Amino acid sequence: MAVFTPDTTSLSSVTSRAELIVKLSELILEARDVPSAVEPILKALVVRTQADGAAYFQLIGERLYARSRVGEKLKKGGTDALMVQGMPLNIPLIKATIEVDEPLFVDETNASHIAVGFSKLGIRSLAIAPIRHHSGYLVGIIMMYCTGPQEWKGKGRNLFTDVAALPAKLMSRLIAEESALEAREGALRALGLALEYRDLETKGHTDRVTELALQIGENMGMGTGELRDLRWGAYLHDVGKLAIPDSILLKPGELDEEEWELMRQHPDMGYSFARQLNFLPQAVSDVVRYHHERWDGTGYPARLNTNNIPLMARIFSICDVYDALVNKRPYKEPWDHIDAINEIRVQAGAQFDPAVVEAFLKTQVVRNTGALELP
Repeated sequence: MAVFTPDTTSLSSVTSRAELIVKLSELILEARDVPSAVEPILKALVVRTQADGAAYFQLIGERLYARSRVGEKLKKGGTDALMVQGMPLNIPLIKATIEVDEPLFVDETNASHIAVGFSKLGIRSLAIAPIRHHSGYLVGIIMMYCTGPQEWKGKGRNLFTDVAALPAKLMSRLIAEESALEAREGALRALGLALEYRDLETKGHTDRVTELALQIGENMGMGTGELRDLRWGAYLHDVGKLAIPDSILLKPGELDEEEWELMRQHPDMGYSFARQLNFLPQAVSDVVRYHHERWDGTGYPARLNTNNIPLMARIFSICDVYDALVNKRPYKEPWDHIDAINEIRVQAGAQFDPAVVEAFLKTQVVRNTGALELP
């Protein structure tokens, strides 16, 4: 999925504040996600006021985390502190913003009891406003700032007040969609974890293989939407095993041929389940169905080969095998990390896509010894 980037070039030709509000409203309504909706607002604030930078912080749990920012970065350490670590709801500035429920302006942070500590981050003056969903709950805040003292008055103050009100009025659809996605994400991960509660030998497997798959996907240049599909596929990859009897799934030893025949049905069982979830992209279901296929065509259930196997399934198959090798299972002891890496390397062109193996190797770090040296 391509990332939507709003075309803000037309903002420079807008002269009046009313025209700007109309243009920003159009851009927000065209946006496909919250950061894309907020970015034109932040750019307008930096271009049309005395602000050096502006940012949108979204409420996640009990902290506000930056989702979008423009303009001058803060001095070393300040950007990381605010944009990465976020801000807790209980600091004076945020508490005051939530309490008054309207824009606040701080001309000099050194002289303000509610902006204590912000000058250490390189912020000497700021304006901040809450963003609420139309039903009333807090969604996030918009903040613009200067690296020097600034008296907020006149056009700059009025523009911030007008512009800061736009997200709450126009972003309800995007916020609702994000909330739905977050709920789906949690539900899919919970399905993946269900197997771990059933089979304690593989506890942590879902999160480990998901993290590794995302590392490989990023290394291969996947975009945000593709990485989401890969993540969801990783959550659900073994959901078909819910239909496998405990006597087979938890058997302490190798399976006989009849048991293997049933076990080999779990990708198709999982695929059938995944297709019942209408919101799942096909790519997610493909990971579930094809992650046991082999590059040489000897895998299951469809005996696909080479590039006929969907890329996400090729990526995930390496993650699944690597994690199985280095962790204890009912039928085996864990392998050494280096031995497992070498096994993956040996299987390039046989079990695994050589290009994906190369990406996998680039993500690996030898435990406690630094980066893995590739020949």
